[in-house]
Amino acid sequence: MSFVIAAPDVVAAAAGDLSRVGSALAQANAAAAGPTLSVLAPAVDEVSTALAALFGDHAATYQAFSAEAAAFHDQFVRTLQASASAYAITDVTSAGQQLLNAINAPTLALLGRPLIGNGADGAPGTGQNGGDGGLLIGNGGNGGSGGTVSVNSRTRGLPGGNGGPPG
Repeated sequence: MSFVIAAPDVVAAAAGDLSRVGSALAQANAAAAGPTLSVLAPAVDEVSTALAALFGDHAATYQAFSAEAAAFHDQFVRTLQASASAYAITDVTSAGQQLLNAINAPTLALLGRPLIGNGADGAPGTGQNGGDGGLLIGNGGNGGSGGTVSVNSRTRGLPGGNGGPPG
């Protein structure tokens, strides 16, 4: 049972909303760059010139920080979009497996063999036979590798299992 519930369409919509927020912030930062980076001194004295330079330095620091925040934001949006795709693919795969189980259930109950699908592999070291493949489509499972047995201080190998019959 899964304890994670995600709606891929909601996650994708959130990624789109965040992308639009990022675009709006980028436009605002671009509009603010000119007036803040080139602050003119209100008078022709040392104090006014120093204050204008100080504000210009703060504006440059803000623009650098803003660029880093925008890069982080873009990466976050891409990750969110990829997550939405991954959830959607997982949902489709899960639904496909459930459909396959529903198709195979009657045949498996009646004949002990699936209608569609590959057989299970035998466990390693047991010599177990591979499982049967589906009646219509599917390969038989691989036989398990043979184990070893010690008799009178001698170790000898046991035969491996047979592969399961294909469909």
